[in-house]
Amino acid sequence: MKLQPIFNPSDWNLTQKQAALAEQSRELAASKFAPRAAKYDKEASFPTENYQDLANAGLLGICIPESEGGLGADLKTYMIAAAEIGRSCGATALTFNMHVSSCLWTGSLLDELELAPDIRAQHETMRRLHYKRILDEGKIYSQPFSEGGAAAAGFKAFGTTALKVDGGWKVTGKKIFASLSGHANFYGALCTALQTPDDKHSRRNTMYLAVPADADGVRVEGEWDPLGMRGTVSRTLIFDNVFVPDEAQLMPQGIYPSAAMRWPHMFMTLTPTYMGIAQACYDFTVAYLRGEVPGTPPVKRRMFPTKQLAVAQMRIMLEQTKSLWFQAISEAKPDPSQDSIMRAWSAQHTVMENANELAQLAIRTCGGQSMLRSLPLERLYRDSRCGSLMLPWTAELCLDKIGKGALYNAGESDDHE
Repeated sequence: MKLQPIFNPSDWNLTQKQAALAEQSRELAASKFAPRAAKYDKEASFPTENYQDLANAGLLGICIPESEGGLGADLKTYMIAAAEIGRSCGATALTFNMHVSSCLWTGSLLDELELAPDIRAQHETMRRLHYKRILDEGKIYSQPFSEGGAAAAGFKAFGTTALKVDGGWKVTGKKIFASLSGHANFYGALCTALQTPDDKHSRRNTMYLAVPADADGVRVEGEWDPLGMRGTVSRTLIFDNVFVPDEAQLMPQGIYPSAAMRWPHMFMTLTPTYMGIAQACYDFTVAYLRGEVPGTPPVKRRMFPTKQLAVAQMRIMLEQTKSLWFQAISEAKPDPSQDSIMRAWSAQHTVMENANELAQLAIRTCGGQSMLRSLPLERLYRDSRCGSLMLPWTAELCLDKIGKGALYNAGESDDHE
């Protein structure tokens, strides 16, 4: 059965590029990724074949600017296409985001910020090296972020450090839940830059370095046997005094902190995976009640009022989720208004929570057979369960930000002298 678009191009006023890349992603994921998803989940193995298909389709360069040989997708275009991948294989979509993020940060996002001419020239020279690896050699980049502390949420400096040495940097630290560990060719690591070992750690000194996976001092540790998203292979990544040359920078030194503050919508890029999963839960339920799920008897269950009401409830939740999310990504730009950023937090919370709620409703509506591992709904439930826990915008942090943003204007506090 041919999948219909999550966002119909005419109904949602998509551009030709948005519609074409979404269609390409949807068809590739449905034909190649969906049949493999159960295997990757069962084995907790990385979807290597899917990445070969992404490379062959040119999608590894989806967010590399056209001027550099890529497909030139902006943030919104990528998000719509990525949701179609998440619909067929959540683990592939989630890891793909880690790769694409390196291209978004260095591409369209930074292109929309003001940089001094010499810094701009330096950046374009450096990023060309990384883009060439992706486009010509099919190299995969990841973006290990979490360290088990408050740095990933933006509350303190990263514990991973980059000490300046002749010709480059020595990187030391640890990243946990590092998706693509052992499978990416380069780890785009956020570090605290130090000129001397005794320098004070500061978020203002955050830098973004591409660390080669095969460099001396890089190792991957621990087992990977989680509840869901098992194909991400998000093991612990260790950097032990790893030398990287100056040209390994993904951004010029000192640029990332400002870019992160001015481009908050970038932190929504985990959501397309879960938007796709939400759609997949609804799709499965409708197909199951119509007796159209491959591998199951063609028994229709759609005539029961309880089933009809449950599907109506799911449809309303799905439409609410899609509408808020689409509006939020449509507003993505540097220096958004307070209302816009609050919609982004609201959309993040809604997608991450509703994806799992839709999975629960699907299981209850379809009944016991839906929990069989021979069918995808059981995997969709597990894959959706922990999205709301993912930094930097967990569900709880989104609620905290929304509440404070509604009740306090900039600079206000309740402190009294």
